[in-house]
Amino acid sequence: MSFDALERTVVGWNRSRLDLASDEVLAQVLDRGDLASWQELYRLAAADPGLRLRILGVIRRVPLPYPAFWLAALASLGEPVDWSLPLPPDEGTDRGSSAALKS
Repeated sequence: MSFDALERTVVGWNRSRLDLASDEVLAQVLDRGDLASWQELYRLAAADPGLRLRILGVIRRVPLPYPAFWLAALASLGEPVDWSLPLPPDEGTDRGSSAALKS
């Protein structure tokens, strides 16, 4: 399996190589990845229950855009998801809201 999209996503920022054992790298891929890197991560998670649990932990701890999307992806792979647990709010960059357009 190729990891090209995942490597491009991570190496372009602050890493010299892809290290999926790092929760920080997982958070970066979930936060700033592109469709190709997300597809690669999904394929890896489909085959690795430990990776799915780590991704779930990152989603529960790190403010991310689209956290429900990631939870649904994990649920589609058979991970039990407690939809009632609160998620960290994404208070980072305003991603195109009308308030950002007014400033």
